[in-house]
Amino acid sequence: MLWEGTRSRELQKQVLAEGAELAHLSATRFPGKTVRDITKKNVLQGQHEADKIWSKEGFYAVVIFLSIFVIIVTCLMILYRLKERLQLSLRQDKEKNQEIHLSPILLQPAQSEAKTGRSMVQPDQGPKVLSVVVDPQGRCTPEVKATASTSVCPSPFKMKPVGLQERRGSNVSLTLDMSSLGTVEPFVSVPTPREKVAMEYLQSASRILTRSQLRDVVASSHLLQSEFMEIPMNFVDPKEIDIPRHGTKNRYKTILPNPLSRVCLQPKNVTDSLSTYINANYIRGYGGKEKAFIATQGPMINTVNDFWQMVWQEDSPVIVMITKLKEKNEKCVLYWPEKRGIYGKVEVLVIGVNECDNYTVRNLVLKQGSHTQHVKHYWYTSWPDHKTPDSAQPLLQLMLDVEEDRLASERRGPVVVHCSAGIGRTGCFIATTIGCQQLKEEGVVDVLSIVCQLRVDRGGMVQTSEQYEFVHHALCLYESRLSAEIVQ
Repeated sequence: MLWEGTRSRELQKQVLAEGAELAHLSATRFPGKTVRDITKKNVLQGQHEADKIWSKEGFYAVVIFLSIFVIIVTCLMILYRLKERLQLSLRQDKEKNQEIHLSPILLQPAQSEAKTGRSMVQPDQGPKVLSVVVDPQGRCTPEVKATASTSVCPSPFKMKPVGLQERRGSNVSLTLDMSSLGTVEPFVSVPTPREKVAMEYLQSASRILTRSQLRDVVASSHLLQSEFMEIPMNFVDPKEIDIPRHGTKNRYKTILPNPLSRVCLQPKNVTDSLSTYINANYIRGYGGKEKAFIATQGPMINTVNDFWQMVWQEDSPVIVMITKLKEKNEKCVLYWPEKRGIYGKVEVLVIGVNECDNYTVRNLVLKQGSHTQHVKHYWYTSWPDHKTPDSAQPLLQLMLDVEEDRLASERRGPVVVHCSAGIGRTGCFIATTIGCQQLKEEGVVDVLSIVCQLRVDRGGMVQTSEQYEFVHHALCLYESRLSAEIVQ
């Protein structure tokens, strides 16, 4: 206890001594101020310095943030300007008339001499100007005017094998008299130089094959593939069809009818231009015969009435269907009845069915009011999905049967042919038919010119190189039949 009291007194003395010393220092350095004032001043100075430090750090942070923001905005503006310049340069490049050097298709001397007066191939024929006028009844009337002759030109570009769709080429100005359709304005197509070159190729390309040369070329599949890749597809830009909502009547949005040769339905309502639209084209036949065929897509659920209206309107004696109703996906709807059906204003009666090995033939009677029409419907089901047939014999037999019916109804309208899109198998059937007629009449065939003619009328006809080879195989088979008949 005594020791603790002594220790406490010593601590008190020490504190008093330090206090006296602090008071002495304050009196010396800060006369007139107490220790409390000095302590308070030091605390305020510390707070001020802390505030000063925080303000500098905040200022620097704001400056850095603003600098980064300005840099980002500047970079975005530069990228946007570069993008605009790139798009402008691409448009300018497309408009330039560039010379494209590709190997032309050469005619051998024997091929050139094989041309006869009745040949459908006319290499010296220049591009034509076609205008289509829709009359008050809704029919399209094409007018053809010849222009200055041009020489045979090579392909303007080489096509990729499958899937590439070239924009439709045209060297004409299309004028449509749509006054009977109400508010539809005339549409004018302005071709680019590239499109002009493509159209000139389609109108002039030729490779005439004698019978022996046809047999030889069938064995050279790589040559046929190269030749096929040279042919412009001539697909249609949707902007070229000036009919609102026409897309609702297309099975495939990229497969459209060429405006110059499209079939125009008689309008149900003069103010409804859509009622005149169907995805179908008139196709020229052998010797350039106008409206020998109609190539169209497989009817959809909302276009069945339009299809039968077209068959009735065009007085078609034969319908050729080269597809199943479903091949993985829907290819075509069932557009005919089992016994009797009414489609719009057309009544369809099935009066007979004949089952053949590779196709089914139905005899139909169409009625509208007191008028009737007899139509034969051929349904070919032996074409495999996404392939070509192993044998051309069934398709060739179908072609011969259809040709017999066509000759028996020569004064009637065009033969209607369709698959799903109306360009691949449809193109093969029509090209084979024309080629067989040329072989029979002239003893030679020009498949290249035939396919080019088909694509002028409807883009993409004979869709793949395999189909192009198949047409040659079918023609070679027909040629062997002709040779056997000559021997007999």
